[in-house]
Amino acid sequence: MTFTNKTMPKPKYYVVWQGRQTGIFTTWEECAAQVSGFTDAQYKAFENRELAELAFQSSYEEYKGKRVPTYSPAMLAVIGQPIAESYSVDASCIGYPGPLEYRCVHTASGKQLFHQGPFEHGSNNIGEFLAIVHALALFRQRGISAPLYTDSETALTWIKKKQCKTKLPRDERNEKLFELITRAEDWLNKNDYANEVMKWDTNAWGEIPADYGRK
Repeated sequence: MTFTNKTMPKPKYYVVWQGRQTGIFTTWEECAAQVSGFTDAQYKAFENRELAELAFQSSYEEYKGKRVPTYSPAMLAVIGQPIAESYSVDASCIGYPGPLEYRCVHTASGKQLFHQGPFEHGSNNIGEFLAIVHALALFRQRGISAPLYTDSETALTWIKKKQCKTKLPRDERNEKLFELITRAEDWLNKNDYANEVMKWDTNAWGEIPADYGRK
């Protein structure tokens, strides 16, 4: 007899705020029966029942178009909330390579501190790296000591190594972008900074405030 080791799919919990019936359903088939063909249906999937129950007690608008947490409420309580008096950076690149832009916003208010781009023939990782260095240099100039959030592990690694390790070929289309990379690397190697650069926990807090909403 042959045994097949199959990984069972993780269960999901579907919250229906508006449909033929509302509530929490444990299969897509049950959820679809309530929302398919129903005008202005409101529903979303969650990773565990605790999160689903919390969501059902809230409004759909709090979750519409947003990435939902995948941690349990108990874990979220341990993780806590992001530091309000901080800044967040993010980049957006349409395609690879493609037009690239990046920005920095105040985490709590969402007020934009700076925006750069678009630059031709770039990559998202390059944008994330440049956004961090741009923010650190500006903070140093203005005497801002607040921490900085990024959702890019790659960019964090490049910052620690003080080098943008992109594999994107340099050519006439992205020459300006590579000039910025050289300047950013030079700044990192010649300057210290007091700001803590921290990883944004998307699974706990949703999309980073600087996100462009193009996913």
